[in-house]
Amino acid sequence: MLRIPCPWCGLRDLTEFRFGGEAGVLRPLQPDQSSDEQWADYLYYRNNLNGPQLERWVHAYGCRQWFALRRDTHSHAWSDAVPASEKYP
Repeated sequence: MLRIPCPWCGLRDLTEFRFGGEAGVLRPLQPDQSSDEQWADYLYYRNNLNGPQLERWVHAYGCRQWFALRRDTHSHAWSDAVPASEKYP
């Protein structure tokens, strides 16, 4: 079973977590003045790397805290879990 390192609870089973998407995606600064193309970029387009990627996760069946986690999308190796309130590495 895959296990994820929660910054608060330590190593836990993957089934306790929910994926929150790629980390560091920024909402448009002026939403009411943004074009449809800018909104589409924000909502739908992601890097989808084949290798290390910074992702957002929530410990849904534990402490319920959001955090950033570096995951290798090819090997599923996890590293660098930090609270979402901290600056992403």
